[in-house]
Amino acid sequence: MLDMENFWKWILLHSRELWIAFLISAIAASNWLDELDNRVSDRLYQKPGVINSDIVVVGIDSRTLEKLGPLSSWLRREMPKVIDYLNGDPSTRPAVIGLDFLFTGDNPEAPEVDEYFAATAAKYNNIVVASDVITDDSTDDLWDKTWPWDSPYHALNIATENGHICEPFDDDGIVRHQLLYVNVEGRGRLYSFARVIYDKWCQVKGIAPNPPPSTEDNGLFRLPFTAKSYSQGISFIDLLEGKVDADFFDDKIILFGSYAPGMGDEFSTALDRSTSVYGVDIHANAIQAFQAGFFPREADENFQLIILFLVSFMAVNFFRSGKMNHVLATWLIISFGWIALCKIFYANGIILHALWVPLAVSVLFVGAVAFNYIHARAERDMVTTTFGRYVDPTIMRQLLKGGTVDVGGSLKNIAVLFVDIRGFTTMSEQLPPSTVVEILNQYLTLTTNCIRRHHGTLDKFVGDCTMAFWNAPLPQENPVLLACRAAVDMIRESENLRAEIKSRYGREIAFGVGVHWGSAVVGNIGSPFRMDYTAIGDTVNTAARLEANAPGGKIFISRAVADILGSRANVTSLGNSIKLKGKAEGFEVLTLNSLNDSEG
Repeated sequence: MLDMENFWKWILLHSRELWIAFLISAIAASNWLDELDNRVSDRLYQKPGVINSDIVVVGIDSRTLEKLGPLSSWLRREMPKVIDYLNGDPSTRPAVIGLDFLFTGDNPEAPEVDEYFAATAAKYNNIVVASDVITDDSTDDLWDKTWPWDSPYHALNIATENGHICEPFDDDGIVRHQLLYVNVEGRGRLYSFARVIYDKWCQVKGIAPNPPPSTEDNGLFRLPFTAKSYSQGISFIDLLEGKVDADFFDDKIILFGSYAPGMGDEFSTALDRSTSVYGVDIHANAIQAFQAGFFPREADENFQLIILFLVSFMAVNFFRSGKMNHVLATWLIISFGWIALCKIFYANGIILHALWVPLAVSVLFVGAVAFNYIHARAERDMVTTTFGRYVDPTIMRQLLKGGTVDVGGSLKNIAVLFVDIRGFTTMSEQLPPSTVVEILNQYLTLTTNCIRRHHGTLDKFVGDCTMAFWNAPLPQENPVLLACRAAVDMIRESENLRAEIKSRYGREIAFGVGVHWGSAVVGNIGSPFRMDYTAIGDTVNTAARLEANAPGGKIFISRAVADILGSRANVTSLGNSIKLKGKAEGFEVLTLNSLNDSEG
């Protein structure tokens, strides 16, 4: 028999811990954490995978629009030609051709175009077109109601199969789910564009389709994304002009869709919020998901809240009384153990809230750590946090040994260096993004190594530009010389990178560098939410303008720099032939050709 007296004593004894656990669970249940939780879950669960080579996207891109004009003026006329071209050889036809466009309403001005399009589609019987469902965005009952819809024009509707292209958004505007089917007027159940294509592909392949995913109460299923793009760089105009061999598409699923900015078919997905994904690529992801048959579902919310409550209650009890090293180990084990558990569950088709438990135990851990210990470590942690990413390890060690620095901001004489890549913008427009990032990372690694080698403070990267300065946070001997050594090393070492990029990608790059010496305000600058240790002022602006005017492979310095270098530098004066913005007439610019000193 339950001893109620002892039970209530236990409740009173642990009332604080119970209230804390209840408060944490209530916050999670209130949806306040949804945005952050979604971001963490997206990063944990949505990872790029291996693209199925049977799925290819052909884009109606900017190049196509430049040659053919607005989409509405030519799509029905030219699309049948491409369909004919792809299906020309019966032995190498595509399995399915999906057209992610709405061909609604007859064209009274050119009925022969509509007739030819429908006849072409009927002839090959491998075409799927898109339909739009006119839903009420204010309701969540998409699944149960019957909606009006925009079907393809009559002849094309008879000649093809079609599916809806509704893209449901989550509350934060991110696409994470798909709507398996909706009920439409005059037809009944209309499956999604991707599902119709998948079923037709299975029919062509002679295989049994995977069962459709189990849906939530609103008819949605979670879409596991594989890739942001299924494009292989093939444009519609390439096919129309016969520049791509039709044999390449043998037995593949080809999706035609909008692939140019401003066409109203771009979305943010769980795979990558920062880069828009075209709607046709979302359909490609859904098709591959249907092929894999893997559709994870969210675990019951109440069950997860109970788990959160129990973990929070046990953690707050242990953190209050445990030794610091044990508390730290427990916090890490629970946090990373939960992430590992989330991944295991996900692999078995169950989605857990990735953030809830790690955030709860992290908050409890921070609250349980002794204030005196945190205070004793505050200054050292501040120095490490502020300067660890920016300064050379030698300076870092001096700071941690007791070097004084005013992080709040002070006026200092510093040598400022700017460097960036000449022609990088043009090159980035012509090469694939992954290649651009690879080249940029090589360049940033090179400049960073040169800065750290000569004991500089790395301030920031701005696109393809690197900024650094010397003589802060700690005074240095010969800061101007150190900055110029770094600049010379950058120009010299860039030649190998330049040759490699020329050999691999056929592109020329070169560095332009500017160095100036003068006073600037140096310190922690920013807002309470984002603060950087940086330098501001005319000296910084002048160095940036010297770099902006420096040709590839050249180092521009000011007279102040040249005077400090003296005989240790081989320079060529350009007089006042270089006009720097914001500088009065007579500001002398010089080219640093070489240094005569050695580092010993």
